[in-house]
Amino acid sequence: MTTTMKGEAYAYAAYSLFAAEADRQAHPAVGKLFRSTAQTELNEHLREAATLAGAVGSNAANLRQAINGETYEHQVMYHRFADQARTDGDLEAAKLFTEIAADEGRHRDAYRTALTVVTTGRGTIPAPPKADTVSVPAGLPKVKAARTQANLDTALHGEALAHAKYMLYAAQARQTGNPALARLFEGTAGVELHEHFAGEGVLAGLVRPTKKNLSKAITGEHNEATTLYPGFAKRATAVGDTAAARYFRDTAADEAKHAAAFQQALNQLH
Repeated sequence: MTTTMKGEAYAYAAYSLFAAEADRQAHPAVGKLFRSTAQTELNEHLREAATLAGAVGSNAANLRQAINGETYEHQVMYHRFADQARTDGDLEAAKLFTEIAADEGRHRDAYRTALTVVTTGRGTIPAPPKADTVSVPAGLPKVKAARTQANLDTALHGEALAHAKYMLYAAQARQTGNPALARLFEGTAGVELHEHFAGEGVLAGLVRPTKKNLSKAITGEHNEATTLYPGFAKRATAVGDTAAARYFRDTAADEAKHAAAFQQALNQLH
């Protein structure tokens, strides 16, 4: 289910940017289509996968998971990506990776403080961080090394998943009577999406003109509908996990509808 959640979270984040580009190019109907599809990916597909996977636990368990993820990104992943980008001559990417590593350290520290409050009842939940929102207009990649591009792709998927998980954790915190913790998760989720994912998206050339964005979305949705999710469903059926198999079949059918809707939108732009 981790692969599923990561893919759905990425689709939500990317389609949100594609929607903004469609609006910039005066294609409001396409922007609306991207936004509605993004909401389906996040609020239906990802949430259902998270439920099946048991991805959301108690507030303390959610904080521990978040701390582990932020620690890895702070201490290992982004420092390695920065070093590799510097070696490959992608200095702008190295700078961004270094800045994000520092942000993730601050997120980890805030979550550690929050965990102490949740587990001891003493202290105050830290105030949520505020995102420095990055605009992502259409553009080509701004990095030259294949390794940097691959690392950007890994980072983009990770930031999208972090955003989605933190929003789920925020909902759990709010439902259990801890609005301060919910705000911390929501604020951090905003940084992951609007600052980190967006900044990486600029360097990766994630957003292109709307016709290309539609073509990319069609390819992705078609692959999920015909290959990825049917394969997952087959494996789930083989081990007797009927609930997961049903989820994968239903999601494959949804993705086929998304592909068809995107294709229709593309046809109308020609």
